[in-house]
Amino acid sequence: MATLLGSESPCTGGKRRNCSSNIVTKLTASKITGQGFSRGTQLPGGLLQERDKRAKWNGIPTLLQKLYESSHPNSDLSHAHNFLKVLSSHLSMEAMSFVTEDRKTAQESTFPNTYTFDLFGGVDLLVEILMRPTLTMQKKKPKMNDDLVKDCLSVLYNCCICTEGVTKSLAARDDFVLFLFTLMTNKKTFLQTATLIEDILGVKKEMIQLEGIPNLSGLVQSFDQQQLANFCRILSVTISEPDVGNDDKHTLLAKNAQQKRNASPSRAEVNQVTLLNIPGFIERLCKLATRKVSEATGANFLQELEDWYTWLDNALVLDALMQMATEDAEQSSTESSDESSLATSPLRHRLPQSMKIVHEIMYKVEVLYVLCVLLMGRQRNQVHKMLAEFRLIPGLNNLFDKLIWRKYTASNHVVHGQNENCDCSPEISFKIQFLRLLQSFSDHHENKYLLLNSQELNELSAISMKANIPEVEALVNTDRSLVCDGKKGLLTRLLAVMKREPPDSSFRFWQARAVESFLRGATSYADQMFLLKRGLLEHILFCIIDSGCTSRDVLQSYFDLLGELMKFNIDAFKRFNKYVNTPEKFQTFLTQINSSLVDSNMLVRCIVLSLDRFESQTEDVKVVEVLSECCLLSYMARVENRLSFLFRLINIINVQTLTQENVSCLNTSLVILMLARRKAKLPFYLNALREKEYAEKYPGCLLNNFHNLLRFWQRHYLNKDKDSTCLENSSCIPFSYWKETVSVLLGSDRTSLCAIASYIDEPFMDLDRDTLED
Repeated sequence: MATLLGSESPCTGGKRRNCSSNIVTKLTASKITGQGFSRGTQLPGGLLQERDKRAKWNGIPTLLQKLYESSHPNSDLSHAHNFLKVLSSHLSMEAMSFVTEDRKTAQESTFPNTYTFDLFGGVDLLVEILMRPTLTMQKKKPKMNDDLVKDCLSVLYNCCICTEGVTKSLAARDDFVLFLFTLMTNKKTFLQTATLIEDILGVKKEMIQLEGIPNLSGLVQSFDQQQLANFCRILSVTISEPDVGNDDKHTLLAKNAQQKRNASPSRAEVNQVTLLNIPGFIERLCKLATRKVSEATGANFLQELEDWYTWLDNALVLDALMQMATEDAEQSSTESSDESSLATSPLRHRLPQSMKIVHEIMYKVEVLYVLCVLLMGRQRNQVHKMLAEFRLIPGLNNLFDKLIWRKYTASNHVVHGQNENCDCSPEISFKIQFLRLLQSFSDHHENKYLLLNSQELNELSAISMKANIPEVEALVNTDRSLVCDGKKGLLTRLLAVMKREPPDSSFRFWQARAVESFLRGATSYADQMFLLKRGLLEHILFCIIDSGCTSRDVLQSYFDLLGELMKFNIDAFKRFNKYVNTPEKFQTFLTQINSSLVDSNMLVRCIVLSLDRFESQTEDVKVVEVLSECCLLSYMARVENRLSFLFRLINIINVQTLTQENVSCLNTSLVILMLARRKAKLPFYLNALREKEYAEKYPGCLLNNFHNLLRFWQRHYLNKDKDSTCLENSSCIPFSYWKETVSVLLGSDRTSLCAIASYIDEPFMDLDRDTLED
């Protein structure tokens, strides 16, 4: 014992006071260094009992010794289970206080019992007990008692949430993580296993490979619908790219460099393929997402829901409570036939009826999240085909009024996060995931017309016929048996609630994004008119001009939506002029645009492109009339205003700060210059940029910055993995002309009037030549 307690051990003289702290210090050191005692159960029992009271260990080290001694291979584990139950009672109250209170950072002083349990080797011992059947050489593996397994898992989970470092140490053991998945085949231990796995995967450094799970396909197919829904919560960690912040805020320079380093598919992408190869997986998720739930009754529903959400933010915890309630009811019914005894059951009394609806909502949040991630992955077309075949959209349409969008659900003033960790109530999470799914489903995909019903599809056809333009091919090819049922399609229902949404609601952001995605891609006049006839343009203008909205996120989403709605559509500009009918309103509109060009530049691009097309249609009386009357077109027709936008668009970005969010500013500036080049006015614009530099006393600064940006543009968009069709579809300018214009602008011939280099004086050339170097 000299190595542990020093020369005066056992605790005598001056060492007595520090004996317990020395034990703790030595055990802690052994965990870090791997030297000395591997677990506290190796210490003499007498010593532990002597120091227990003063150290306030509550008998935990002694109980662990008894658990260890009674859990040897081939021993009767019933005795071990009894000791574990006693230990569990010491730990469970600490875990409950963590869940129900402020969820403070786990500290040993806050949860002394759990800390002591881990310090003396309790966590390692339980892992050893659980995995023991896998270590036997016998053909027939010994089966452990389900209740013992459940209690082991529950204690491990309590340790994870109460003691810092436990979860990470378990996550580092790949053998244990994969073993846990095998326990999910047993319905009696499923909840405890799923809860622990979710906690472990959340901190695991390397994403787990789903294909490494033994018989994953058979495991998933064995799940009932409730288990599958909870399994989605685990899957969300395995199919999402690691969250290292807001994706839009990462510089494209850094992302391109990372993609160059990691050319092979990521683990998340491999896991997505693994899931899609499981027979019936997507079909079952569609059924889960669209199954109906009985409506709650009573005026107190919302208050009950909010009360429960404050501490029940996990569908697994809800499941555990529902299971307890069921078991409690079964026990009560066997003990007494008196119905009043069941009604007055303490647990039943604490579980409101509304939990069943919260339960279903939280299931759907997990399922919709998984479907949304798969829709945004590399296998998008395969997923789209399956979601259409299994009628996901018509199913969601049937749930819209009764479950997805109930009138009294309110959102606060925050635009809630875009990932699964959004800290908001189940109902808010459900709505956001629903809107994100619609956005992903509609975005640049022909299946977007499944959001309409048959009558609405006929309306689109009639609009095209009246305008004497051909129907969009995707509309013609839409399978009418897969579209929405009922009087309204899903898109129309969404428009209705969007217009009723309060001015300060954060749902406006997600609603606008979902509707905008329906319009994105090649511009469709019929799609635009379908939405214009339902008052969407007036609603957007009200929000921008008259509602007092100050949220940059919401305003950006409305600017983007307005741009898609008005692009190349003369009727939309006519409606705009009718609503913005005073100089004051128009000035307010311009102020909103100019307040943040990063947010509004897509709308600016739309106006510039539309103006260019209308100016080539002067044989059309209607176009000529709108051109002469529309204040917005007249404003953009003035070259000084276009130049002003161009100056600022180039000035607010540089290569080091380019992100997915602001790269559109570069493309909008290019659109302005491409249209100028078509009219042989490119030298005029470049010279204006040069004059602006000298007027601001920064010669070469603006043009060198633009030169660097265009060099980056070439590297970024001419990459073989980049999809250029988005630029082409959104502008109706062939991508070949984009590439050609950039090449002309970057020309090295200083005698060329269309090359940027010609407008930078020699002393100021190439101020930032190294910005693109790796």
